[in-house]
Amino acid sequence: MPHYENVPFEVPDNWVWMTLGEVGTWQSGGTPSRSNKTYYGGNIPWLKTGDLNDGLISDIPESITEEAVANSSAKINPAGSVLIAMYGATIGKLGILTFPATTNQACCACIEFNAITQLYLFYFLLSQRNGFIAKGGGGAQPNISKEIIVNTFIPLPPLSEQQRIVMEIEKWFALIDQVEQGKADLQNTIKQTKSKILDLAIHGKLVPQDPNDEPAIKLLKRINPDFTPCDNGHSRKLPQGWYSVTANDVCSIIGGVSYNKADIQDTGIRVLRGGNIQNGKVIDCFDDVFISLSYQNNDNQVQRGDIIVVASTGSQTLIGKTGFADRDIPKTQIGAFLRIVRPKQKTLSPYIRLIFQTDAYKDYIRNVAKGSNINNVKNAHLQNFQICLPPLEEQQRIVQKIEELFSSLDDILTALEV
Repeated sequence: MPHYENVPFEVPDNWVWMTLGEVGTWQSGGTPSRSNKTYYGGNIPWLKTGDLNDGLISDIPESITEEAVANSSAKINPAGSVLIAMYGATIGKLGILTFPATTNQACCACIEFNAITQLYLFYFLLSQRNGFIAKGGGGAQPNISKEIIVNTFIPLPPLSEQQRIVMEIEKWFALIDQVEQGKADLQNTIKQTKSKILDLAIHGKLVPQDPNDEPAIKLLKRINPDFTPCDNGHSRKLPQGWYSVTANDVCSIIGGVSYNKADIQDTGIRVLRGGNIQNGKVIDCFDDVFISLSYQNNDNQVQRGDIIVVASTGSQTLIGKTGFADRDIPKTQIGAFLRIVRPKQKTLSPYIRLIFQTDAYKDYIRNVAKGSNINNVKNAHLQNFQICLPPLEEQQRIVQKIEELFSSLDDILTALEV
């Protein structure tokens, strides 16, 4: 075994320092000419660094022919080879082949092992990822070379100890996986708990009723003196003082601005699009669109208390998604694929906002927003959405209670992310 004087740190007496080039045989790959179609679609798997998964490689989508191997730098690596990415954003990404395969030139393979087990090498390379990334530099296309890899020092224990180390690593990794799964399960439980809290709230089961609260029907009469109570059967099933209404009774539904691409400019009125609606909020985006001030329209100008709805999209997941405007947003209007749900009385906004986060709302949208390619929520769909309206005082108690409960749940989520 070689002896090195300038080593990174001291190792036990029965360990030695070696280089990766001394413990294995390494080779990089190549890319056959893309212009020659006979080189591709053969029976030899051809791996690109994007196929690496930090584990066992059991699927490689692309393949090449024997002719391609003969006329390029691509080489067949045996099953069991340990692969490492050398270029770009994937530097340090790893994989172990479960069948013979070639790779492109951005990948280096250890195909033979000398005094080292395959898995000990794999976990050592995994531990060095940040170091390899640092050596790759910060250019437009950072990369490491085969020379950097083979000249990297590795502390080498006896084979039996390597095997014990691997067993210990895998034991702890399995435990970490269990913890991560537990975190994921808890995060999902918290999400379900929030949905249940909202469901209890809109059915009058979250906070106690107060018979002294002014009934919701009087609030509705103040919003619209001509409001005519309608016995639709829903209100009779609600707690005392509540009333079943449509969104149109308590909100205005406002469409967005249409514009031509030629009207886009660097400044002016910002136009909100679907990407501006994230996690229940209205956010700025790096690619926001601006149009001329001549499009100014006070109706679809975003105001504090507005609920912004994604009304047209090809995604079943995104259709109906909502964001709450917690402030006036000057010189900002919604685009044609969005809608504003604007409560007719500002004091209703906090409660109406919660209504548009419920599973009942999401289920309603999924049922009405159906199209062959594009899902559309029409104004009438939003106007006809049924809302169970409590007395204003109870709305305020509901909102306060939900904010308290959600804050506690969010604290747990934050702790899980640490």
